[in-house]
Amino acid sequence: MSFRLAGLSAEPFRPLYGLSDAELEARGVRRLIADDSAPCRVTLENVRAGEPVLLLTFDHLEGPSLYRGSGPIFVGEGAVETCVTDRIPDNFRARIYSARAYDSDDTMIDADVAPGTELEGLIERMFADPAVAYIHLHHAKRGCFSCRVDRG
Repeated sequence: MSFRLAGLSAEPFRPLYGLSDAELEARGVRRLIADDSAPCRVTLENVRAGEPVLLLTFDHLEGPSLYRGSGPIFVGEGAVETCVTDRIPDNFRARIYSARAYDSDDTMIDADVAPGTELEGLIERMFADPAVAYIHLHHAKRGCFSCRVDRG
């Protein structure tokens, strides 16, 4: 079964690029220097160690759903190209993920945890249920939203 992972659009983050630390803080955003655990939610790649990364709260499930949610994410400062891919990125392999499957009413109908090396099988199992409209991947240890997965 085919699937598609999509990073976030860079558009809502572009106005933050280049702001001073004080201006970012006034908007509830913090600039950090990336270490090896700063995965950009736009490019779906790790921000290179030593490069600036923005830490902010993101609403990953908006609307009237009882599962409405938000949480912290990293965005590489200056990220412009949204990653859309039909494969699991190599940098996902070293992490553990929580996969949350939602129906067309944004109700969670399945959830599971798997290492990044087993995501293909977990995604295929979830999409075998025709009621699953999409999946959100979260980093299992810290709970941060990673990306959305749709049928291919």
